[in-house]
Amino acid sequence: MKIAIPTDYKKMEGKVSDSFGRAIYYLIYDTESEKVEFIENRGAQARGGAGIKAAQEVVDAKVDILITPRCGQNAAEVLQGANIKLYQSISGTLEDNVKTFKADQLTLLEDIHPGYHEH
Repeated sequence: MKIAIPTDYKKMEGKVSDSFGRAIYYLIYDTESEKVEFIENRGAQARGGAGIKAAQEVVDAKVDILITPRCGQNAAEVLQGANIKLYQSISGTLEDNVKTFKADQLTLLEDIHPGYHEH
């Protein structure tokens, strides 16, 4: 199973980004092989539609789970359309979030908002 987490750092000790669509990178973590990979969010600097572009990056990475603090409605629809489950991140590092997910202690994400258009 593959997990994606938005971040602005390319290290497991980095924090989870506050913004899904504007994060600089996404951690892609494979729970079976424990492989760690960081992919660039090419939509981070987009004038509009950053969340949808970010969601497509995650879909293209073939992940099963997204762990994030919040997500816009349009991005959530893309992710859910690809059968990606959304989980609420916890305060802490990427590593903390992966461990908490593996311990089955994260909750499903309920903070789906209309989006921050033109920001």
